[in-house]
Amino acid sequence: MSGGVLNCWVRGVGLLGPGLSDWATGRELLAEPSRWVSAPTVVPAPSRLPPAERRRAGGIVKVGIAVADQACAQAGLDPRDVATVFSASTGDGANCHALCETLATPQRAVSPTRFTNSVHNAPAGYWHIATASRAPSTSLCAHDASFGAGLLEAASQCLCGQQPVLLVASDVPYPQPLQATRPLLDAMGVALLLDTVPGDAPLLRLRIEPGDAAPEGCGHAGLEALRRGIPAARALPLLQRMARGLAQPCVLEVLDGLSLAVTVEPA
Repeated sequence: MSGGVLNCWVRGVGLLGPGLSDWATGRELLAEPSRWVSAPTVVPAPSRLPPAERRRAGGIVKVGIAVADQACAQAGLDPRDVATVFSASTGDGANCHALCETLATPQRAVSPTRFTNSVHNAPAGYWHIATASRAPSTSLCAHDASFGAGLLEAASQCLCGQQPVLLVASDVPYPQPLQATRPLLDAMGVALLLDTVPGDAPLLRLRIEPGDAAPEGCGHAGLEALRRGIPAARALPLLQRMARGLAQPCVLEVLDGLSLAVTVEPA
């Protein structure tokens, strides 16, 4: 890292969202968006979790584990050794709704399981327990810019610690009436396994710089609606660059007035 520029390798990618079942198929669809067809996100059961934890896990946990597994498998790295950054704008909305309902009753008796799942780092906790990992973990939220903030955090940790870092950005819709106030189109997750070395089968390299330009769209009406409708989908312009192997800057939002210029450098 020099002059405010972060350079790191992407060794694994995970993707799950409307009409996007994984990175292998999603890469082809994002490279040629005319072939993409929107369909409800199908979230697989988290096979890593024991049956009891699997039943308790909320949607945000299941989406996060699904894309994290994809990225680690592609990179060929043992999840136990990988530090993580979990980024989400929503958290477990269904659990939040259930807690609010309980607190509105005369008894107001919140179950310990509900309370455990109410914290923002619950997905990270489930993942590290399931993988028996003792590696460092960070959980953050930056509203609609949660993916960009997560990418900046993960790349910084990767370079400062000289170690692989797994970024997991995910969001799931809220139940009503919360959904009416904070509407999200569907569930979506994106995972990037970043490293300072390319590994045996490098995917590409990212050059990340600060900027102040406006975030860019997807150039496709359906994908742009997805980008605007799910915070984790703010990753789509970058994923399109990665799918096409285009060495062009991609502008991602971080906070109001701030952005990241991310250039994809194919291996």
